[in-house]
Amino acid sequence: MKLPATIVFATNNSHKLQEVRDIVGNNCEVKSLAEIGCHDDIPETAETLEGNALIKARWVKERYGYDCFADDTGLEVKVLGGAPGVKSARYAAEEGVSSDHDSLANMEVLLRNMEGKTDRSACFRTAIALIAGGEEHCFEGRVDGCIIESPRGSAGFGYDPVFVPAGYDKTFAEMSEHQKNSLSHRRRALDRLMEFFDK
Repeated sequence: MKLPATIVFATNNSHKLQEVRDIVGNNCEVKSLAEIGCHDDIPETAETLEGNALIKARWVKERYGYDCFADDTGLEVKVLGGAPGVKSARYAAEEGVSSDHDSLANMEVLLRNMEGKTDRSACFRTAIALIAGGEEHCFEGRVDGCIIESPRGSAGFGYDPVFVPAGYDKTFAEMSEHQKNSLSHRRRALDRLMEFFDK
């Protein structure tokens, strides 16, 4: 599929937006939600990452008319049955510990729930949903690794200080932004999205 002249990335996260614009270059204009006048609180009520990404992409297409892609990301821990998963951003809130999107509280709940667990394998997974040319497509990026017992590093966000990707001895929060982005789950999903357009 040919890359559209203009496409919306259903986010207002400036870091995500810049990453995508760097990948796309001058081949396509990538607009944020704010830039198309979308200030809606888009519900994310699906039970899967792919479902939430599709909700956001469909919301933009149906209400604003733009071809669009959207992402959703979750940390999946094997010994916790895949939790926090789709609830990663509100993990602590789900347990009545804090409000939504409290990264520190989310990490504390995760580490508490993993106390005494010997299997600490986990993965970060990003799902991207694309609506373009009247078609819907989904792409996945995944990074396997493990959860350490206490946070390390001050960069990054979310669960980055407790996640060490396989083959590395640093957490995401100890890496430079360039190093993390080069191997991140979101970058891998974006690469698959761009490969689809190249075809």
